[in-house]
Amino acid sequence: MTGAPASTAYDAGPLLLGVRHHGPGSARAVRAALQAARPAVVLIEGPPEADPLIPPAADPGLRPPVALLAHAVDEPGRSAFWPFAEFSPEWVAIRWALEHDVPARFIDLPATHTLAWAEEAGEAGESGAEAGGGEEDGGEHAPGPGGRRAGSDDVGDVLRVDPLAVLAEAAGYDDPERWWEDVVEHRGPGADDPFAPFTAVGEAMTALRERYGAGGRRDLVREAHMRLRLRAARKEFGPAVAVVCGAWHVPALREKTTVTADRSLLRGLPKVKTDVTWVPWTHRRLARSGGYGAGIESPGWYGHLFQAPDRPVERWLTKVAGLLREEDRIVSSAHVIEAVRLAETLAALRGRPLPGLGETTDAVRAVLCEGSDVPLALVHDRLVVGDALGEVPESAPAVPLQRDLTRQQRSLRLKPEALERDLELDLRGDTDAGRSRLLHRLRLLGVDWGEPVRSRGGTGTFRETWRLRWEPELSVRVAEAGVWGTTVQAAARARAEADAAAARALADVTALAEQCLLAGLPEALPVVMRVLADRAALDTDVGHLAQALPALVRSLRYGDVRGTDTGALAEVAAGLAERVFVGLPPACAALDADAAEEMRAHVDAVHTAVGLLTESLAGTSAEAGGASTADWPAETTGGEEGAGQDGDRQASQGEATYADGQAPGRERAPSGGGSGRAVGGGLRERWRGVLRALSLRDTAPGVIRGRAVRLLLDDGALPPGEAARLMGLALSPGTPPAAAAAWIEGFAGGGGGLLLVHDERLLGLLDTWLTGVPADAFTDVLPLLRRTFAAYEPGVRRTLGELVRRGPGDRPGGAAQATVVPGFAAEPDTARADAVLPVLRLLLGLAADDGTDTADTTKTTGHESLAGVGT
Repeated sequence: MTGAPASTAYDAGPLLLGVRHHGPGSARAVRAALQAARPAVVLIEGPPEADPLIPPAADPGLRPPVALLAHAVDEPGRSAFWPFAEFSPEWVAIRWALEHDVPARFIDLPATHTLAWAEEAGEAGESGAEAGGGEEDGGEHAPGPGGRRAGSDDVGDVLRVDPLAVLAEAAGYDDPERWWEDVVEHRGPGADDPFAPFTAVGEAMTALRERYGAGGRRDLVREAHMRLRLRAARKEFGPAVAVVCGAWHVPALREKTTVTADRSLLRGLPKVKTDVTWVPWTHRRLARSGGYGAGIESPGWYGHLFQAPDRPVERWLTKVAGLLREEDRIVSSAHVIEAVRLAETLAALRGRPLPGLGETTDAVRAVLCEGSDVPLALVHDRLVVGDALGEVPESAPAVPLQRDLTRQQRSLRLKPEALERDLELDLRGDTDAGRSRLLHRLRLLGVDWGEPVRSRGGTGTFRETWRLRWEPELSVRVAEAGVWGTTVQAAARARAEADAAAARALADVTALAEQCLLAGLPEALPVVMRVLADRAALDTDVGHLAQALPALVRSLRYGDVRGTDTGALAEVAAGLAERVFVGLPPACAALDADAAEEMRAHVDAVHTAVGLLTESLAGTSAEAGGASTADWPAETTGGEEGAGQDGDRQASQGEATYADGQAPGRERAPSGGGSGRAVGGGLRERWRGVLRALSLRDTAPGVIRGRAVRLLLDDGALPPGEAARLMGLALSPGTPPAAAAAWIEGFAGGGGGLLLVHDERLLGLLDTWLTGVPADAFTDVLPLLRRTFAAYEPGVRRTLGELVRRGPGDRPGGAAQATVVPGFAAEPDTARADAVLPVLRLLLGLAADDGTDTADTTKTTGHESLAGVGT
């Protein structure tokens, strides 16, 4: 062993090893100093409640990065973390103490005060709030020269500066990380005196504290507690005491104060009952960009520097080459050799002892990435920062819910990983079905380990795709969810029942019912269904009902794959659909533009839900038959109730308007099928009746009328000729341009481009209307038209432009498709106009004067009386 004798380490008092948190250079220096000094006890900055958790650090199953998680027992969401990486000086000190059978203890302010103090200050932790708690910066930041903030007398919060930035600036560096690499990382611990680096750092911190002040009350309280623990350790173990703490606190620990003065600072601090445990951590959360106050820029790079036994630059560039090869980029050994040479040359030109991260990054960009920043971003994300995730053994203390979750993760072979990945599940298999239930139950508990995404392999209900990524704060969420139960299933059931009772919106209850089915919680479903039935019976808002129906209907589809009885859901869904049918037409009257757009979304959702509900009730994937044998105005009586004479007039007018001579509701009756098929077919036909009523209702906004026509046309419930007639009516000269544009948005929006491509009658009507819009009105309708057509694929827009430019007759087969809708030709139709002449003669009494036979006239009139009406 080299270095100074152990006796000289304690000549000036306890051995104070001021470090930079998560610095590999500090970690190597701490190991060398401890090896040289051989202390009787090692004191480490951290919460004293975690002293019982130091021995488990010797377990090989506890692999950093990990963190100490302290949370309030009664409010687990109030929490704080103390992270440790393999290259953290504190972790190295713990491991050295365990390897040499030396006691190790934490000496920072207890978490019982830290969490209570943070609550009073409106914070979640020392260095600022994060999801689930703050992370202790351990005094890494120094108070700044700008003075105190308002309220600093209470919480000791001061403006802070980075001590490394101040020292780097004094040394002539503009980058603190580069200065730290040159001074510490590239030089290593002192060969002759392992304590020299810490002496120099202590002197620098003393000068900084003299310049910027000793800190706010929080720092003073923490340092007072450290001094008390240090005195107690020296009294118990003698002078051979080593302290590993943030370099900022070293001058305060050397300061001569009385026990009475230190205790007075701690008197009256708030308290809260806390619990502490080990949890996995990630390199990504050690990064400063993740919001960690004591974070570093490049945890992956620092980890490599700490682990590499020699030639760190060569080994690093070899890692980069391996990553790029995995991404199918051509990188040879010659690339690596040239990159090493370039990094060394850059370091020499810049006056650095060894290539640092800046030089290696420049070499990677120039040689391995060929000047592109795209692969370089991958290298930064995967290697410079990294996705390393620590592990915690089962023997470590944990809440019962965490233990059950760990057991299920192991049995389902679903390992938490920091790297985001997609997981495809086939619910027909027991293992994948169990994984799905676990992930859905965790989502119910607010533990968003996985997020459902659209499946690339298919759209069947037996397939699910999840995007998984384990974040450290999820451990806090698990601790919070522990109040609901000791197992994941029991906790999810209790949470679902509580959420159902507390839900205010009907859509929230239906979404909860869907979640219960997905999570495999049949025990919670009766409670949720009772709440759903009660809310549905009392809610009269059609928008709420329409919003709640889709989730409820989707839930019916899970019975086949997941083996869940959905009979109660089907009954409630059918009743909810009927109420939507009755209330929707009146609810669509007198809506402004925003409300009309929202209602159109409801109409689309209900249309999809009715299709799924029909299939579920019929027990088949599609209906075999068509519509009811009743006339369609009669079927929509419920939907038209209260609509007034205007709606009745429109319905009666529309009954005689089908171009093929068939009444609008005259479709074939369903062939075969049981009661479920009959109920399903009846629901679909009643819904089609509602759409027909909406398509003819003048009081409904144009966007809804156009959407109703489009849905009927897509369903095959409306002949194309009738759709063209309704479009012609909507785009007639008597319709205001804004109303016509809204109708077009409803009809042609949402994938309507292909419909216009393949039906040139509709495209011709649209083109004729658009070219006839007055100039003063064109600017009003332009935003609606742009919004409609901007949603089309580029190829569809290009095809429509070509069709309009060439005209229908220039397209092969276009002459047959370019038939003008009767009554809407560019020139007057004299034949249709002449058909009115016999009636005019009768009305004007001209039949006897010109010698026309009255009987013939009557006969002709009877034959032509409806000519031109409604077509």
